[in-house]
Amino acid sequence: MQRYELTLADASEAIRTGRLSPVELVDSVLERIEQVQPRLGAYVSVTADSARHAARHAAGEIAAAGARGPLHGIPAALKDLIDVAGTATSASSRVREGHRAPGDSTVAARLSAAGAVFVGKTHTHEFAYGLTTPQTANAWDHDRVAGGSSGGSAVAVAARAATFALGTDTGGSIRVPAALNGVVGLKPTYGLVPRHGVTSLSWSLDHVGPITRTVEDAALVLGALVGHDPRDPASVDAPPVDHRPGPGTDLTGLRVGVPGNYYFDHVHPDVEASVRRAIARLAELGARLVDVEIPMTRYIRPTHWGLMVPEASAYHERTLRAVPELYSADVRVLLEAGELMTAGDHLRAQRARTLLRQAWLDMMDTVDVIAAPTVPITAVAAGQTAVTWHDGTVESVSDAYVRLSAPANVTGVPALTVPVGLDPQGLPIGMQLMGRPFGEATVLRAGHAYERTGTARGLTPAA
Repeated sequence: MQRYELTLADASEAIRTGRLSPVELVDSVLERIEQVQPRLGAYVSVTADSARHAARHAAGEIAAAGARGPLHGIPAALKDLIDVAGTATSASSRVREGHRAPGDSTVAARLSAAGAVFVGKTHTHEFAYGLTTPQTANAWDHDRVAGGSSGGSAVAVAARAATFALGTDTGGSIRVPAALNGVVGLKPTYGLVPRHGVTSLSWSLDHVGPITRTVEDAALVLGALVGHDPRDPASVDAPPVDHRPGPGTDLTGLRVGVPGNYYFDHVHPDVEASVRRAIARLAELGARLVDVEIPMTRYIRPTHWGLMVPEASAYHERTLRAVPELYSADVRVLLEAGELMTAGDHLRAQRARTLLRQAWLDMMDTVDVIAAPTVPITAVAAGQTAVTWHDGTVESVSDAYVRLSAPANVTGVPALTVPVGLDPQGLPIGMQLMGRPFGEATVLRAGHAYERTGTARGLTPAA
């Protein structure tokens, strides 16, 4: 096994016990980046020199005083919305040409404090406003989309070109690319992870979270990110929780909600079959399956749109007027559309979100997690714009990818995607597990139990 193939947990244990040096691990990951970057395009920039310097420093610290924690000396990639002092945060856009971050984002500072080593910035769909990340190829099939907007982060992790990565999620932008590339993605509860220093798409929907190879790895990264930061108005001062799942796989007593509506509507049969098999596996591990009805489904997409679009346009108001030609056509159209929405539209969306949140909390009183597909289809061909369903319904690719992930953004509940198999074309399928607010530990426990016993263990793309 190459060193870059190690999971975060395995690499951390090897470093802790002296069987692996951070220098060896970082060098291996940087060599892997050189190998796969030309055909995958996951990275905007690779900071090889500073990464090697940080790895040597981490090795010296660990030799002198032991590891600070599980992330010490571990190579990490950051989505190119996340500020690191003195480096570019381009948001994969010409609008940001020449930009340099004046300081560290909260999450970057916390990862640095934990000893993580940054190896580079990964591509996003421009300003996170899309679901495909066109600059980046899928790790399993280079002629297919990576998903977005955190496509670069998901592909880097899937291709073993980063041990872990951070992404952002406004309508599914962590979970969609993680599912399409066969890795784990966690959108935490709204407000749990501070967003100071992270370029915003929609401030009332934005989340920051980890993309990793395993559920255990996601829990380890989450542990370094959480904690109140007054510089983020949405940051919650939640009591500390150990999110790490235990070694066991017994889910006795866990109530798993299985939606009877919405989440299995207009879903490809291959995706539905894999997810239902995974849900059955949760039951075999002791979970009790409970039928649930997803409330207020007709309001989910309009509410998400009514919040995201005007907030994004407000954020970009000055540059949209000053340099509109620097935006890509798809993003510019959305930003201009947002300027046509009224204050009343936005206020009605906020009111609808309040009702949706309460309806979801009432539903979650009856279950501990909800299990459903992460996305209704696997990775489509690059350039494909629409999906035609069996009943003749035509849906845009972006609408299809966001449809099942947006509810967790509107309601703010934690949502985890785990790989549950491959379709007949060899493309990954993801199952989404959603919990109560601040119920990350329960969601991670369920995902970890499935991961340790399910059929999707050890999936590796050719990259």
